[in-house]
Amino acid sequence: MTGESRLIELRAGWAKIRVHECGSGGGLLYVPGAGGLPRGERFLARLGEHFRVHAVMLPGFDDSEAGEGLESMLDFTLLVFDVMDALGLSRPMLVGHSFGGMIAAEMAAIAPNDVERLALLAPMGLWSDEHPIPDLFAKLPFELPELMLHDAEGHADLVSAGGDLNDPEFLTEFLVENARRMGTAGKLLFPVPDRGLSDRLYRIRARTLVAWGSSDRFVDPVYGQRFTDGIRDARLEHVSNAGHMLPYEQPEKVARLVYQLGAPSS
Repeated sequence: MTGESRLIELRAGWAKIRVHECGSGGGLLYVPGAGGLPRGERFLARLGEHFRVHAVMLPGFDDSEAGEGLESMLDFTLLVFDVMDALGLSRPMLVGHSFGGMIAAEMAAIAPNDVERLALLAPMGLWSDEHPIPDLFAKLPFELPELMLHDAEGHADLVSAGGDLNDPEFLTEFLVENARRMGTAGKLLFPVPDRGLSDRLYRIRARTLVAWGSSDRFVDPVYGQRFTDGIRDARLEHVSNAGHMLPYEQPEKVARLVYQLGAPSS
């Protein structure tokens, strides 16, 4: 993304969190999915046309790091709240994609009075035996485009960091970076991404958008209805020509939905 970037120090150096920023307007806090921010993505720039965007990179993503003790869902949730406080944000729009949507939903459930607008983009966090979520940690790099994207051929760079996975040198670099991200995500997603969120959704008071790619082959779109049913003020939007990576495959469409969520209620 274009814009600014800075390291936020928390708890006297226990954690250093990279935050990418762009745009102007009301505050928006974004928590990406387990793949981080794809190289060359346009989604945050589109959001930046209406909001001051702060994208939080969790430990293991980019150069963010933290000391011991970051293990549970509560640990991750409070960490993002600490980043929000360090940024001086009060009730920002809260947006999360996939793994990041799971954390955003937990934040809104734990502190319902601190989150007024919530956008969950194909969030994880629920589980159904009838619609199991594939084991992401068992997938090889070349399997990711077909699993994550509507247009696996045209948008393969969104899950390959923009490089050629057939290039041994690039593949090695990709695997190292991906292992760092998966090490963080695995604490909450392995073996299944169920940490009891379904029992806490009722606590969410925020006006909520749940958006799902119609071609999502990773997390079945049926989960969108489950999230919507569990949150008192939520609406579900299906995004055509998009898979699990919907904010990056369809940045204009998804950014427009987020902007509409932030508009004053009529």
